Amino acid sequence: MSKLLIVGTVAFDAIETPFGKTDKILGGAATYIGLSASHFNVDSAVVSIVGEDFPNQYLDLLQKNNIDIEGIEVVKGGKTFFWSGKYHNDLNSRDTLETQLNVLADFNPVVPESYKDAEFVMLGNLHPLVQLSVLEQVKEPKLTVLDTMNFWMDNALEDLMKVIAKVDVITINDEEARQLSGEYSLVKAARKIEEMGPKYVVIKKGEHGALLFHKDDIFFAPALPLEEVFDPTGAGDTFAGGFIGYLARTGDVSFENMKSAIIYGSNLASFCVEKFGTERMQALTQSQLNERLAEFKKLTKFETQLD
Repeated sequence: MSKLLIVGTVAFDAIETPFGKTDKILGGAATYIGLSASHFNVDSAVVSIVGEDFPNQYLDLLQKNNIDIEGIEVVKGGKTFFWSGKYHNDLNSRDTLETQLNVLADFNPVVPESYKDAEFVMLGNLHPLVQLSVLEQVKEPKLTVLDTMNFWMDNALEDLMKVIAKVDVITINDEEARQLSGEYSLVKAARKIEEMGPKYVVIKKGEHGALLFHKDDIFFAPALPLEEVFDPTGAGDTFAGGFIGYLARTGDVSFENMKSAIIYGSNLASFCVEKFGTERMQALTQSQLNERLAEFKKLTKFETQLD
């Protein structure tokens, strides 16, 4: 079975949407990625950092989902990374109310010896130098996937470019793809980003689906139209976890198999948004996943006669 190494935040979030608000709840990119990938029964490990205030029940939750937590450093007397945000009525935009880096400010990732030979590496959204440090510790992974955001393009572009040059796949949203490439057309943007190093470019478009680019090949996967979207926090990370989780389970990193991985990622993300934080992901069953996967298939299947 393939090993999957995940680096990213394990954190506290406080979220407000038009449908309600929470106090501090479990969040963080690595948390969402790990819970999502766990549905593929792969051996996975998270590399992250938390404070002494981080509840053991959350660490137990990760372990119960077959996620190795040896690489999660617990800083005695430290406080866990905290983010608070408020979503607008359309749920596509949000305001950050508060960010407390806390122990994350001095995060020096240490990859467990047992995962230095991981075949699959998922670099969740973090400072590019932290991501680079993890890449320098692993041996020869079969596939490396990078998730990043416009904050690092604005504040650490030189370091970010070093990471981009070393990965196989980059996942960003449409706005970030345009900023990184300087191109409005997403097709042109993907080509420019490929020239930076990655062989594959995944551009997430939220409720409008996701695009996969590789040389002259393009694949589009829709997002499933949902009656209710409660909280979009973590949806992109859940997508990434489903994407790399499926690839790790199948061991196939071809463009054709990545098409399926995009669908599996979109499928999992569609559940994530139905409740606050990780609540929906914690209660998700295989039968529910299969049922919604059938809906995705129905949504995209059609027959036509070409003249």
